Amino acid sequence: MSGAESDSPREECGVVAIAAPELDVSRLAYFALHAMQHRGQESAGIAVADDEGVTVQRDLGLVTAVFDEPSLRGLTGHAAIGHVRYSTTGANKWDNAQPLARPREGDIVTLGHNGNLTNSAELRDELTAEGEAFDATSDSELIAALLASEPGSLFAAAGAIMPRISGAYSVVAMSRDEVIAFRDPHGIRPLVIGQLDGGMCAASETCALEQIGGEFVREVEPGEVVRIGPAAVESVQAEKTASRSLCVFEHIYFARPDSVLDDRAVWESRREMGAVLAGESAPEADLVMGLPDSGTPAAIGFAGESGIDYAEGVVRNRYVGRSFIQPDQDLRRQGVRLKFNPLPGVIRGKRIVVVDDSIVRGTTMSQIVQMLREAGAAEVHLRISSPPILWPCFYGIDMATRDQLMAANRSITQMAEDFGASSLAYLSLEGLQTALGRPAGNYCRACLTGEYPVAPPENGVTASACGTVEDDSPRAGNGEPVRS
Repeated sequence: MSGAESDSPREECGVVAIAAPELDVSRLAYFALHAMQHRGQESAGIAVADDEGVTVQRDLGLVTAVFDEPSLRGLTGHAAIGHVRYSTTGANKWDNAQPLARPREGDIVTLGHNGNLTNSAELRDELTAEGEAFDATSDSELIAALLASEPGSLFAAAGAIMPRISGAYSVVAMSRDEVIAFRDPHGIRPLVIGQLDGGMCAASETCALEQIGGEFVREVEPGEVVRIGPAAVESVQAEKTASRSLCVFEHIYFARPDSVLDDRAVWESRREMGAVLAGESAPEADLVMGLPDSGTPAAIGFAGESGIDYAEGVVRNRYVGRSFIQPDQDLRRQGVRLKFNPLPGVIRGKRIVVVDDSIVRGTTMSQIVQMLREAGAAEVHLRISSPPILWPCFYGIDMATRDQLMAANRSITQMAEDFGASSLAYLSLEGLQTALGRPAGNYCRACLTGEYPVAPPENGVTASACGTVEDDSPRAGNGEPVRS
């Protein structure tokens, strides 16, 4: 579902980097991005380096819409980086698509970024005063400008600029001769290293490594810069690790269920969240169902712990996604029916528990409850496998401002009444950590607690890592060849 019809928090971007001279690097990047399409559906891009320079192709749309067989055959080289994007602020425009490209010492630096900087306004002022010019207002462009202006190797440049940038950033960057990756000192956004049969790679998630036949080696450590070579990875700890603060919503919602975080499959973490939730708040009921797909693992865990039967109570239309063709007003009134269709034969007369991962603005839950009531449900008990979202995110997640966060402004009882639900309960903070099996200090939980590992901007807003663009002029379409 698109726009206001979706109440899920939205991740911003996914990145990949590959150094493999003997392999088809653009095709590998393509399949890695396809595996991470859930991290961003607005634009996609791949940059490829060969002995002559760097070529970038990027455009709006899904990975399969931006690239086809002829375009991939035209992207040849010894290394590649790629990016998929979802914007947290600003319009979805070609200017915002990544990888970005910027001239650097007779070469080109290309960059893909996942995260948000919290000092982008100050950085922009500093760089503008130093004579830098910008096409857009994205903080990704600020990082690219810093890298481009720093002398020496790209590897050394990344370490040199890290003290100047603050916030969340997992970055891949490439010049004609180098491929690097680096991560903020808190490790808020994920970034992992993999080994290929004939090369090395890095990506936002392990599912991307597996998609291209890579073997997980390790995470890029918080504050670390790595240079990715065909046979090995060179590393430097550029910034002292402040505290490990991986975004907890990677476990709750963002990461693909088959990815591994903290040495554990994400699916298992979500199943355990549902099991702990059942121990805290299982009602008298006949059936447990999850809202596919994000609520399914937790629903399975809830059913197993509570002893209540698990059933598929709704069917999801998997072909409903971001689309340039928007539903008309009559269809819009149907809301969730564009995405979910109930199974009355399963639901009718039953007291059901509906498990979902989170509630942000609460824009769709009342429609879901109404849909299930109309399908014959006797009772609808809502169970959420995360604690309430009470604070906005400044590190790369679109979670609205605090006045738009439903749980920050309504009691749980009021929310249940608003939704028309028989009851509503959330997983507790303590239950979340029990399910994860790791200390709270290992995670950024700012959206749940208001305790931010990096101070947010003073004005409470920040430019999107994937860009807010002021220039609305038309641009070239599917390809952007850039050569040094």
